[in-house]
Amino acid sequence: MSWTLCTSGAAIFDAGKNANANIVSYIGAYKTALDDWSDRVESVICDICRVNVVTSYSGLTSGGKQILNELASSMIAEKMVKYDIYSYNSKAEANLILNVLENSIRRCIPLVEDDKVKKYMAATTG
Repeated sequence: MSWTLCTSGAAIFDAGKNANANIVSYIGAYKTALDDWSDRVESVICDICRVNVVTSYSGLTSGGKQILNELASSMIAEKMVKYDIYSYNSKAEANLILNVLENSIRRCIPLVEDDKVKKYMAATTG
């Protein structure tokens, strides 16, 4: 299931340039952690959508895929920042990034919850 809705690169980019270097390297235990975060986020998004958008991903519109990409990468990046808030230049920098990510998440969730948007995305509720 990992990395259907977004790429690891998108999540790393969203976490900002000062994200923990070990996570950014995407090797060993850190690769496992990122993959696990991706799986968890994709499961949450499927629950929010009330449809398995991972298995129906190929049938979604490009606009729908972009909304899901934004939501997934922001949610994963949020986990990355929270994992090591002290890798940033200051706690204020980390909090600013977390606020930007939270705004993105709050903007996307209503879009994927709404039945009208799900029709636009070509995902049907079951």
